[in-house]
Amino acid sequence: MTVAATPILPMNRIWRTIRDYVLWSYERGTIQYDVMVTLILIFVFFSPRLINFNDKPVEHNPYHTGVVVMPDGQGGLIYQVEAAAVAAKDDSALRSELLQIIEPISGEVSITKIDPVRDDLGRILSYKVWVARE
Repeated sequence: MTVAATPILPMNRIWRTIRDYVLWSYERGTIQYDVMVTLILIFVFFSPRLINFNDKPVEHNPYHTGVVVMPDGQGGLIYQVEAAAVAAKDDSALRSELLQIIEPISGEVSITKIDPVRDDLGRILSYKVWVARE
């Protein structure tokens, strides 16, 4: 009985090709080089859509207060800060607390005017603060 000769796949050649791709041993301008570059570009451009890298920026809000910024019409800004964010009663403590809230938003400023906004019963709802850049 004779066994028919079966063609043996050149496994040595396949492993050599894989090794050459992994070790990046092809010259520029060859089809193998172009295939490697194309695969890298596909990975770079499509992997963020397919893989969740959990790299979203963390929202950083130093104060959990409502601060509204409005232009004053003369090149300055008016900040309206909720009264609940401020615990001070005297003027100097009020200014320093308002500066602590406003400066992370606007940078270094000085307060020129503070106007409390009151409801019908006279309770302070918020403070309008006029600032000037230093």
